[in-house]
Amino acid sequence: MARIFESKQIKALAIDLDGTTLLPNGILGARTRSCLRKLVDRGIQIMISTGRAIEASEKYRSAIGAEGPMVFFNGAEVADVPCGKILHTNCINMEVVDFGADVARELKVHYQVYLPAGISPDTGEKDPKQIWETLLIENYGEEAEYYFKHTGITPVIKDLKNVAALPVNGCIKGMFIADPSLHNEICQRMNERFGDSINVMRSYPTFLEVINAGVSKGEGLRIAMEHRGLKQHEVIAFGDEENDLPMFNIAGFACVPANAREKIRDAADLIYAPNTEEGLAQYLEKTFL
Repeated sequence: MARIFESKQIKALAIDLDGTTLLPNGILGARTRSCLRKLVDRGIQIMISTGRAIEASEKYRSAIGAEGPMVFFNGAEVADVPCGKILHTNCINMEVVDFGADVARELKVHYQVYLPAGISPDTGEKDPKQIWETLLIENYGEEAEYYFKHTGITPVIKDLKNVAALPVNGCIKGMFIADPSLHNEICQRMNERFGDSINVMRSYPTFLEVINAGVSKGEGLRIAMEHRGLKQHEVIAFGDEENDLPMFNIAGFACVPANAREKIRDAADLIYAPNTEEGLAQYLEKTFL
């Protein structure tokens, strides 16, 4: 049975970016930007909850004027933005990074990892110049170009087998960018090796992410809500993909756009117009403005 809420009880919105808040081309629509800014001005807290890095989310956050604890890397990192203070990090170990590189080479697919902020990609030692997390790739092909256009993050090209040998505790996440027809094969190989110590999930049609066990947008949202002093019934979650599902039980109410897959729509309390029509703005305007 779908849950219901009273708009006056809502203090915060947890919003996924790609496929939910953004247009299909990755642009924040003018109507959505205006709507979210108005909500911020009225005291509604906007918590970005995304698979993206902080760096790749910053232009959207600044455009709507939202601040405070938010969820990045599918929950592997919770940070207070814009100050950039890291509140929580949960990394995959370097053995996962190493095996992921093997799988990618065997299947001839793109693979990349993120080193935590403040770590040198050359030595693995602390480097204060590395203010953002570092994206590491092995080859700059069309998948890397696509990801760069998608996020604006410039990668560092490294042999990922050598990266796995760096003296660091782990990487924030790994990601395969591959045709969806290969996703099951990649999942099977990763899960056969590491079992329930990792979590492999789709965050975008061609993106398959590898994060540590226990990491999810739901856990990240729980931590962000705790830092903000929010209760479950005061939060609505918005998302469109598998990686958004864990948020739905943490928030008091879950909404999805019509462009979400059937599995995601079935888990929601409410379905609104697709992101191609700025459905999020339409719904929020009607509900809160």
